Amino acid sequence: MKPIKYFIGLILCLAIALTTAVNPATATGVYDLPVLGQGSDTWIIDQADAISLSNENRLSGQLEKLATNNGTEVRLIAVRRLDYGVTMEGLADDIFSKWYPSPEEQANQVILVVDTFTNKTALRQGEATKSLLTDDIATSVVKETVAVPLRQGAKYNEAFLEAGDRLVAVLAGNPDPGPPAVEQLNIESTFTSAEDTDDTSATIWVVVLMVLATVIPMATYFWYVGIPGR
Repeated sequence: MKPIKYFIGLILCLAIALTTAVNPATATGVYDLPVLGQGSDTWIIDQADAISLSNENRLSGQLEKLATNNGTEVRLIAVRRLDYGVTMEGLADDIFSKWYPSPEEQANQVILVVDTFTNKTALRQGEATKSLLTDDIATSVVKETVAVPLRQGAKYNEAFLEAGDRLVAVLAGNPDPGPPAVEQLNIESTFTSAEDTDDTSATIWVVVLMVLATVIPMATYFWYVGIPGR
């Protein structure tokens, strides 16, 4: 019996160790993220491995240039999934208040957080940025600029690049480029209408019936009397 007990104990220890090792990697709360602050030179935090290195470098360059030019700091965050009991809005609030504790530190800050497990997104910003990044634009960034590429097949690189381009343009005082265009499916040009289908079917049946009405009597006649000349 002792070997069995040892084996069961070993399995339990392995299970506990795996659980301890896996949970922090797959679930994220505010304490699982590095602590940044005003003036930090880190612009992208990608714990979900959602952004390619080349795109991360491109985004970091854009955001650093924006901060240098007008002092507005934008940081993009991708997490693999939320910790148990944590909401996307709650995580964004916690990050914003922990990184920037005072209203003065928060004033020129913007964070965009994406959870790649649920594809939920949240944006938080300070008071000084709201004159350019209005509530309507901020909502559109979350619900359109980020959401559209994710709905089209979890295109995280495209979503972050589009969001970065739009946020930088707006916060630099340039015209808002707007959300990505959504292609509409032209059902009318793809499928035949019910009326056309009915008319075509009716015409075919009329032709078939006329042919049969001509051929059947002739075939019956020649069956009985034989083909002339034979």
